[in-house]
This record gives sequence, structure tokens and C-alpha cells, in this order.
Amino acid sequence: MKTKPEVCSCSDITVSRREFIKTTLAGTAIAAVGSAAVLGPASARAATAANSKPETLVTTLYKSLSEQQRKDVAYPFDHPLRSKVDNNWHINEKTVADFFNKDQQQMIRDIFLGLHSPEYAEQVLKQVEHDNKGDGGFGGCSNALFGEPGTGKFEFVFTGRHVTRRCDGDSIEGAAFGGPIFYGHAFESFNEKPTHPGNIYWYQAVRANAVFAALGDKQREAALLGDPRKEKGNDTVKLTGKKRGLEGIPLADLSHDQRELVRKVMTDVLAPFRKADADEAMKLVEANGFNNLHMAFFKNLDVGDDGVWDVWQIEGPAMIWYFRGHPHVHTWVHIRREAAIA
Repeated sequence: MKTKPEVCSCSDITVSRREFIKTTLAGTAIAAVGSAAVLGPASARAATAANSKPETLVTTLYKSLSEQQRKDVAYPFDHPLRSKVDNNWHINEKTVADFFNKDQQQMIRDIFLGLHSPEYAEQVLKQVEHDNKGDGGFGGCSNALFGEPGTGKFEFVFTGRHVTRRCDGDSIEGAAFGGPIFYGHAFESFNEKPTHPGNIYWYQAVRANAVFAALGDKQREAALLGDPRKEKGNDTVKLTGKKRGLEGIPLADLSHDQRELVRKVMTDVLAPFRKADADEAMKLVEANGFNNLHMAFFKNLDVGDDGVWDVWQIEGPAMIWYFRGHPHVHTWVHIRREAAIA
């Protein structure tokens, strides 16, 4: 019996395994181009913003806040809200559209775009607009600032349905993305079809399934499990510090070619984010030993029962990349140099 996932508080094409394996193995080398094609080209404004320095805009935004605004959305750097992550939440009650003036709203939008690669920025923005349309789109989301730019410790956090993003200017040493992040998408409906048409992140599951297709029979037995982890806010991305005994198959048990395929998949799933963050993430992963990573697929949440695994994860001593494609896409990411870093 299939296990239902935790209820998402986000308030007919099928593919046979043979067809899927044929497609993924034949197309392993085209992921970067293929995923960009799925997401579409970025607009000129999105490309410009995505090439800018978001940290500079965060400083400008902070300086533009009135005294009252600072009381409402600026917090001490060590405030516990700074480290929170969830699939659908608002860091405070002050929405972008209602609380900030037009210039500040544009800065927030450009900061968000700048956290993503020029090729993906516009489509990621559209995803946030779409998934938050019941609350006013991007303008219905909320953000907060922690610490003070120029002091060496500050962070901007943006939240809403299917979005938690951070901009820290490397204030959080040894933490990719400034801490745990979340992204997701529900395009056609809450319960998506097996091929997740229109979902801008589904390509990541296609890439991950290319790894499963490349495994031998005994390797698949080790990699394919039953139920995935539960979604419980920060506990979802709690790091263990373990090098052995994690869920799935250790990459140390893969061939060199198989490991290189996993490395390519990780590079591809990082493609929506700005290069500096993607590079830092891979650097931290490699620092903990690539062979210490484990990769797992979960059969009990297989949309359409087609053997194309909608739920998968890569976990290491100080990282977790958990992709849940049932009933739509939720993705939890946490990558650090050490599991114990606060």
C-alpha cells in the first residue's frame, strides 16, 4: 500500500520504464540544455537582476527602511527565525506588496532574481507568482532582515508557499545558500500527473532517475527503499554528521562512471541558482568526501505507479537534498561544511 505524505500546508501522459530508461540514458549529456529549455529563456530584466550582486541590494534595502519598518522586519542576527525553513510559511505578517514602497518592492524582487542564474531566474519568479497567487503572488510573500549590512553579519530571508531563500553575503561561514532553503512547484493541480507537465523542477527527478537507470540489479536493491522521510520543517533537513549508515546506496559502492553521473546530476539540479552559490555548495559537498554521499529512491510515493521514482534524495555527513514529487514537487536543501554549524 502506498504511504501518503504529510499534508502539504500549501493551501495523461505516462511513460513506461523501458521508454524512460531509453530516453534518460540517451539524453544524459543534454541536461543543462534540456532543463534550460524546459524553463525557457529569462527576460532581459531577469537576466540583468540575476547578474547583479544581491548583497549590495540588501544593503540598499536596509538603508531605505524607515524606523518603523526596521522595528517590524529587522531582527537581531541571532534571532531563531533566521534559521527556520518550511514548505509554506511567512516569516512575519508584513507582505511585500502591503508593507514596502514601490522602490523597495522592486529591490526585493531584484534580490530574489539575483539569487538565481540568468537562464532560470524569470521562470523561478513565475513559479513563486503562480504558487502564491491565492495570496497575491510574489507580493503576498514576506521577508525579513537579520543583523546589519556592513557589520559582517547579516542575512535577508524571503518566504512564502514553496519558497524559502536566503542572501547572506557569506556571513554564515561554511553554509551554502546561507542555510537551509526550500523550493517547490504545483503547476496544473495539487495532485500532478506522472510526468508533472509544466512543473519547472521535474527535470531534476528525470536527471536523478538517470542514475537509477545506470545501476545494476544489486545496486538498485540497495538504492530503492519504501517510505521517505517525513516533512517536519527544520527537522526535515537535520544533518547527522554520519559517513556510513545513511539511507540508500553509498556512492563508494558505485563505479567511477556512475559517480561521475551523480556529480553531473548534482550540478544540473544546482543550475537554477546563481553560480556563486552553486559553486560553494559543490565545494562543501566535496570537502566532506563525495564517496561519503548516499543516494536513495523511494517506491511508496510513485505517481502513476510507472517505476519513474518521484521521490529521491542525496545525503551526506553535512548535506541533504530531498526531492519529493508526490503529489507535487517539494525540495529541501541543506548543505554545510560541518553538521554542527548553527
